[in-house]
Amino acid sequence: MLKERARTLAVSIFLLDLTLVAAAFFAAYGARDAYLPRIAPGTFPTRLYPLADYLPLLPLALVIWGALLLLSGRYRSHRTVPILDEAWAIIRVCLVGAGLFTLLLYAARIDERLLGDDQVSRFWIFLFAFFSCIFLLTEKLGLRITSRWVRMHGFNYRTVLIVGTGPSAVSIADSIYGHRFWGFRVLGFVTNGPEAAPADFPSTWPLLGEVDDIPRIVENNVVDDVIFAVHRRDLDRLENLFLSLQEQGIRTRFALDFFSHTRAQVQIEDLDGMPLLSFATAPTSHFQLLAKRAVDVAVSALLLVLGLPVVLAIALAIKLTSGGNVLFRQTRCGLNGRSFTLYKFRTMVEDAEERRLDLLHLNEMSGPVFKLKLDPRVTSLGRFLRRFSLDEVPQLWNVLRGEMSLVGPRPPIPEEVAKYERWQRRRLAMKPGLTCLWQISGRNELDFHRWMELDLEYIDSWSPLLDFKILLKTIPAVLSGRGAS
Repeated sequence: MLKERARTLAVSIFLLDLTLVAAAFFAAYGARDAYLPRIAPGTFPTRLYPLADYLPLLPLALVIWGALLLLSGRYRSHRTVPILDEAWAIIRVCLVGAGLFTLLLYAARIDERLLGDDQVSRFWIFLFAFFSCIFLLTEKLGLRITSRWVRMHGFNYRTVLIVGTGPSAVSIADSIYGHRFWGFRVLGFVTNGPEAAPADFPSTWPLLGEVDDIPRIVENNVVDDVIFAVHRRDLDRLENLFLSLQEQGIRTRFALDFFSHTRAQVQIEDLDGMPLLSFATAPTSHFQLLAKRAVDVAVSALLLVLGLPVVLAIALAIKLTSGGNVLFRQTRCGLNGRSFTLYKFRTMVEDAEERRLDLLHLNEMSGPVFKLKLDPRVTSLGRFLRRFSLDEVPQLWNVLRGEMSLVGPRPPIPEEVAKYERWQRRRLAMKPGLTCLWQISGRNELDFHRWMELDLEYIDSWSPLLDFKILLKTIPAVLSGRGAS
């Protein structure tokens, strides 16, 4: 009955979502056709075609938004999902929906078939996406507030039985108690076997028996969910209990702190019907990583085109002042240790690599990295290029090729990676970049250990917004000459 009720509720919310998308369709038409020409006649001097000409577009919009809403997973239980995550999911649906809607209108020439030679108003499409987003966000916020009020007042809650009495089990119960708006209530605990609960088990939580008593507890009480917070070695022994609970329609969950010291994100994936438990210590959001790659391609291509005169001027200056090769090529380690050829403008003498061994005793950087502030191998022009990071302009080609990103840990050479401690190798878990936290946080003033910490901090807290902030802070660092290496 609970599953049927949940399914009915999900269908009802989906139909409400489609109704709101349709309402946004008409609201956008009304705003663009009647309201905007009155308040801004200079910007919107004409009205739209009759509403009857736009109505054939409504089914297309509903199909696109409906499919994206279903794919977004918005119709499962979201008791413990943060409201910001749900809001971002709705915003993504509306942005992608607007893009697909526009693409189909103009690429497939649907607008010409409907309106002859004239096109559907672009501003109306913008208003439609905007109103859709506002209406859906308002609905989700209203549903969330209403459901939380209902749960806080003792309605629509689920009763939870927790198997295990260790720290993980107690932590789960404390989280449920501290977030009562989730709509869960802890019925009690059962010990994982005949042994007694540990001495530090809180007396405020009821102990209802041991694992063998669960059939009796389920029969005599309302139990919606059973959470197993046990050691992984006990899972085989509990298989029959798990199957019996499944047969009775009781939802079962397992606490996945199999490796208590890891900081990895845990995800459940499906490989041809085989469920996989995945641990990741780097960002895994395909949508956000795709957005990062799109920005990399767009910005690097634009800068390479606009900077072509500067590139040619620097190349000519290198040829005239020191002769030899214009570009310096070096093997670097990229994502997860992949080797690639990094390009830079040559700032040192031609035999710089051979002379490096003679200067190792002057190294000013701790760890496996070689840094020398007043490196005698650097040419006069090279010092100028390094001061304003102009020597790194060719790396935009590495970004365009997908070997690097605009923002990310700086790419190391294989000899340095070979000397890394195990924890330091995690900096290879993201694609290397032109700039990073290290470069805007002091660069040469920081030791190697702090450099590694900043790279891992970037990986652990990465978001598109963080990349944007780093890029903004890189600009004054480069223009002021603080980007010198």
